[in-house]
Amino acid sequence: MSAVALERATPTFADRVYELLDRVDFRRADSEEDREAIFRLRHRAYLAEGAIEPRPDGRFADEFDELGNTWIFGVYLDGELVSSIRVGVATREYPTVASLAPFREHLIPELEAGKVIVDPTRHVVDRAMAGRYPHLVYMTMRLGWLGAEYFQADILLAAVRTEHQAFYRKVGGHRVVCGARPYPGLTKPLSLMTLDFPAGRERVLQRYPLFRSTNFERRMLFERLQVPGAIQRVEDIRHDRPVVAEEERQQLAG
Repeated sequence: MSAVALERATPTFADRVYELLDRVDFRRADSEEDREAIFRLRHRAYLAEGAIEPRPDGRFADEFDELGNTWIFGVYLDGELVSSIRVGVATREYPTVASLAPFREHLIPELEAGKVIVDPTRHVVDRAMAGRYPHLVYMTMRLGWLGAEYFQADILLAAVRTEHQAFYRKVGGHRVVCGARPYPGLTKPLSLMTLDFPAGRERVLQRYPLFRSTNFERRMLFERLQVPGAIQRVEDIRHDRPVVAEEERQQLAG
């Protein structure tokens, strides 16, 4: 076989990603059954990398999973849950997301300025599947990107360990704004990286077209109607609708 033919026969990054994308389903975890499966996947994944202490119930959940400005997703490969991510949307009216407390001094000024911040957290991939399908990390990361698209984010966060900074710098163009510090629920510290989403969006889409999506797909994933106390549609955060308690607003200002 010639060198040219061999090169053509070798799958490219894009070939492998799109082949995997054809086998993957993205599902919002609305049912208790789906959520429990994700909480158990989190526990296994974090425990395997030494990021948490073992818990007797074998599940890893926290108060941020219950917020109305939070979405939990599962990624299913051939019908099997293989990864998950949680997407939080912070605004002046809905300030509370997982990364707010540890990086308060960096995020509060942006929220007070009226910025919309998307905070993808609890990004986990089944350990065995990660070894077999290394591109699953892109599939899972894609959901945070779709959230930023849907909610017209100004800033896309990445709260990551120091050793993962290079990946987010390469893929998203994120920059480090705060070094590693303690993070709620984890035994390993995380650093804060940010992406100016409007400025970086087109560059990332050109390099990684797998992050492209349709408005229909984004609505199917993020629009949720008839959920009391929750962000339901993008219009809910793009209009002046104060919904948080006054004491929470005072805490944000303080």
